Amino acid sequence: MNKGTGVLQSVERAMRVLDHIAAAPGPVQAKQVAAALGLTLPTTYHLLTTLVTGGYLVHLTDERAYALGHRVDDLARGLHRQIEASPEVQRVASVIHREAQAAAYYAALRDAEMIVAHVVECALHPRIQPLAIGFHQAPHATAFGKLMLAQLPADDRETLLEHTGTPAVTPATVTDRDLLARQLRQVRGTGLAVEVDEFQAGLSCMAAPVTDAAGRFVGAVAVSMPTTRLRADRWSVERAVRLGAVRATRAVALTTAARTGRITPP
Repeated sequence: MNKGTGVLQSVERAMRVLDHIAAAPGPVQAKQVAAALGLTLPTTYHLLTTLVTGGYLVHLTDERAYALGHRVDDLARGLHRQIEASPEVQRVASVIHREAQAAAYYAALRDAEMIVAHVVECALHPRIQPLAIGFHQAPHATAFGKLMLAQLPADDRETLLEHTGTPAVTPATVTDRDLLARQLRQVRGTGLAVEVDEFQAGLSCMAAPVTDAAGRFVGAVAVSMPTTRLRADRWSVERAVRLGAVRATRAVALTTAARTGRITPP
């Protein structure tokens, strides 16, 4: 265990190995893992064997390499079950999709991360490709991520940004911390987050906050569309998103109350 951190070094190393192989375009040899992560070859083999035994990796004998195993897919399905939006919130997302004529999303707050929990799209209004269920990266460059950053206390926000960084996802991404801070103040003031070409060139997103019965920020509804359309239909889109946030807030309250046995939703 690393002193003062509570982190088991062997577990931390195994997760680094798993992350490295998951990010690779294909199977990875043990010596490549060792070189990339700065580990000795014997240690690397011990970690790889442990992950293979657990089903998180498979050893491809003919290629003398390692790839992801079936347990990773099991974990992904488990994550989807745990973050799945309630039927009521899913219905709200469908209404937003129809009214805004755009791909619609519900992102849930989970431990200082905004994670996409539901997506409604169609052939005419497809989602932004990386924004699938489970997506949680680049909070500084997404509309629902900016909502979360705007809600966090300043110290917590800076700690998070030190961890995630503010890389340029596109040439339009706001990477300067002072400029981002001004943008987040505007988000807090308007109760609406908009990113224009920051996450994907030519596409923009708009998001509004969802709260629970106690008024605590718990998630966001959002839409994405071509930037030209957002500029042309800004006010009708904003109306659909804001109204959707009100409906989703009501749905969250009803779902929570039903879960605790206080009321039965209609």
